[in-house]
Amino acid sequence: MTGGHDHNKNNHQHNSLLDRISGGRAEMLFSLFCGATLLIGWLGPKITSLPVSAGFWFLVAAYFFGGYFTLLEAFGKLRRKKFEIDFLMLIAAAGAAWLGVWAEGAFLLFLFSIGHALENYAMARARNAITALSDLAPDEAAVRRDGRELRLPVAKLVIGDVVIIRSNERLPADGFVIKGSSSVNQAPITGESVPVDKLPVDDVAAAAKAADKVRSEHRVFAGSINGSGSLEVQVTRLASESALARVVQMVNDAETRQSPTQSFTNKFERIFVPLVILLAIATGFSWLIIDELPTDSFYRAMAVLVAASPCALAIATPSAVLSGVARAARGGVLIKGGAPLEMLGKLDSIAFDKTGTLTIGEPELVETARIGEIGVEELIAICAAVETHSDHPLAQAVVREAKNRLGTWEPVATDFRSITGKGVSAKIDGQNISIGKAGLFLDSSNDQLPDEVSRKVTEMISRGRSTMIVKRGDDYLGVLGLMDTPRAAAPEVIKKLRSLGIARMMMISGDNQKIADAIAREVGLDEAFGDLMPEDKVKKIAELSRKGGVAMVGDGVNDAPAMANATVGIAMGAAGSDVALETADIALMADDLGTLPFAVGLSRATTRIIRQNLWVSLGVVAILIPATLFGLGIGPAVLMHEGSTLVVVINALRLLGYNDINKAG
Repeated sequence: MTGGHDHNKNNHQHNSLLDRISGGRAEMLFSLFCGATLLIGWLGPKITSLPVSAGFWFLVAAYFFGGYFTLLEAFGKLRRKKFEIDFLMLIAAAGAAWLGVWAEGAFLLFLFSIGHALENYAMARARNAITALSDLAPDEAAVRRDGRELRLPVAKLVIGDVVIIRSNERLPADGFVIKGSSSVNQAPITGESVPVDKLPVDDVAAAAKAADKVRSEHRVFAGSINGSGSLEVQVTRLASESALARVVQMVNDAETRQSPTQSFTNKFERIFVPLVILLAIATGFSWLIIDELPTDSFYRAMAVLVAASPCALAIATPSAVLSGVARAARGGVLIKGGAPLEMLGKLDSIAFDKTGTLTIGEPELVETARIGEIGVEELIAICAAVETHSDHPLAQAVVREAKNRLGTWEPVATDFRSITGKGVSAKIDGQNISIGKAGLFLDSSNDQLPDEVSRKVTEMISRGRSTMIVKRGDDYLGVLGLMDTPRAAAPEVIKKLRSLGIARMMMISGDNQKIADAIAREVGLDEAFGDLMPEDKVKKIAELSRKGGVAMVGDGVNDAPAMANATVGIAMGAAGSDVALETADIALMADDLGTLPFAVGLSRATTRIIRQNLWVSLGVVAILIPATLFGLGIGPAVLMHEGSTLVVVINALRLLGYNDINKAG
């Protein structure tokens, strides 16, 4: 029904006392009173000794209880120059009373009011699924200030405060761990089903300066639940700016952003309602043309008003959208309104950014090729001794692999020097060690690499590796192959998306075409576009959008322009990124690609339910209008009319229980 969506807002001042009396169930109670007085007034004089006059006053009472909220809402809309369905119901009920069929009019108001109450109750359930998120964070926090532990309201926390979280407590604020370790259940925020291990940062000052860049194993969010360990967390966001607060606000805002179908139904109503009134007026005067009493024509006109009121149509899309958005939020996916939810459900193409989306975002040493007699472990130890002095991502990948494989190493590098754009050099035991690209070893007197080195470099590049050549003095020691490796879940995610009907999946990347092709093959994509500058990504996405629409999945920071040009922009890891939350149409709160199939599956389910609801609502109106014109009474018309509205609402609420069967991980 049209009134369901605006009802609480319009009538808040009118029924606040009633809400306090009945615990928010005033409308339902009035509907039940309407039904009870209707039964007494209608059946009392027939099966008991109740006087007919007393029965009449019970029917009047039924009019009061059934029409109270409808009348308030209709007048509220009329003040805003809106002429909608509630007013049509009141005209029909008043017309029935004028004809003397008070019982039918009361029956109409009873079914309309109880349908209205059930609809509002159902919509409130969907809203509560969202607003319940705001209750996840505790009201107070244990804070260490000036060497003392205090308990303060969460709203009074400031950036830089250190909060203490003991076992099984909810986290009061966003921040990073500075002391202690524990497993934290982040499901309320990110949708991750398994608790995530949290460790303290190595450098508190550096983490505080670049809070958005703190790695996920150190970062925590308000509303998540601590495990058995104790943690000390430095606050990085005010309570009003936490990921939890932003999610609640954005999902609530999403309710006001209409989907294309919702915009269509609203336009349809604005045209349809006046036409219904004209049809009812014409029907009321049909006694001038056909042989019947004026009262019969008027009765049929009232029945037409009931039959043609598109209550089910008005609620068909918003109920489904709200339920879908609420279910998504509970699963760690933020959807900013009906438009992206509906559009994602219709797309069959997805483009992925590579770094940080399909891959983990950090290079790893994946291949080592020796030259000469040197052993692999000695080669890695020499490289680690030099690269430990560099903060380049490739250098750090070599050091990580050395720590994992060797633990420690004996060589000690001195005289470290970085050659910008080419590599590094240092000395070990007096010998010069050079590590870098081919250009580091080529000059005017030596314009090509040895055949064996060149062959190994070419082979690794063909497999999508970034290469590092290692040389000691005049001898080449080997070639290292590094790669930003695909996420473990990526191949399974691609497979799940195909099963959901995504026919074309591609990658857009700034890396060279061979690296892009290698990653695409490994995860199962259809094609890859490499060597793209940021402006090239925007052009490619805009081109794909024009050819039928495409969703763009990225990290929401570097990919913001491309996502803005996609039909639907989807950001990963948005819980820790303000930019991602602002720029994306859909945000996967966890840094977990496995929630993407859930988002796509839910959007498709929402689209199906919206389509079903539209068929039901329009179908019932299409049947009832001619039926009432040819004599169907108000009572049967009301039953079919209100029945279709309840079917539509119940169908939409099924989305709240959407089963996450397509989540990969």
